[in-house]
Amino acid sequence: MVRAAGKLRILVADDHELIRRGIRGLLRVRRNWKVTAEAANGQEAVAKARNLKPDVVILDIGMPDVDGLEATRQIRKAAPNTKILILTMHESNQMVRRVLEAGARGYVLKSDLASHLVKAVNGVSKGKVYLTPKVSEIVLDGFLNAGKESRRAQGSQVRPTPRETEIIRLLAEGKANKAIAAELGITVRTVETHRAKIMLKLDLHSLTQLVHYAIRHKIVAPQTF
Repeated sequence: MVRAAGKLRILVADDHELIRRGIRGLLRVRRNWKVTAEAANGQEAVAKARNLKPDVVILDIGMPDVDGLEATRQIRKAAPNTKILILTMHESNQMVRRVLEAGARGYVLKSDLASHLVKAVNGVSKGKVYLTPKVSEIVLDGFLNAGKESRRAQGSQVRPTPRETEIIRLLAEGKANKAIAAELGITVRTVETHRAKIMLKLDLHSLTQLVHYAIRHKIVAPQTF
């Protein structure tokens, strides 16, 4: 299909007529945009995208026949220049990641449809990635949580040195830095340095966590307390 001068051609794919109608209404604010086709399922969306090569496809994730993720992959192969904007109810970091990996350029929650659809279409049509503030927050939370899990996993694999293990034992037994320094024949400052390095190395953030670590790794026995 030949693109009309200055017109942004849009394909709307959602299995609910009311949603498609609402999208058409929201897009009318831009006179140079035109909804050139609609699809009620994923298979139809892929076929129309292949034939019409629209500039933007607004695509629902949960559609019959072919879901939105697979439809995204197929459309990207059939019409590489077409930008895909996902419209969904899924507030999931994992889903956002899968959508972007499939080749979509935007992710808008249906709850944000009225306030963000026009901005999202405008953004993806220019080759930008568009995530609504709520989706960006979901992605950020997922990133931070993944970082914490990674650090925990790394911490569980890291092993303290014999000297560090000795200091962990003494700290877990409730001894103060001064008493540990005297017992080991080192300065209080050295004990403090060891303690800081241990907490960082094992990703521990309190003495309670250190005690739990010591028990879990059998550095001290629970009855010590």
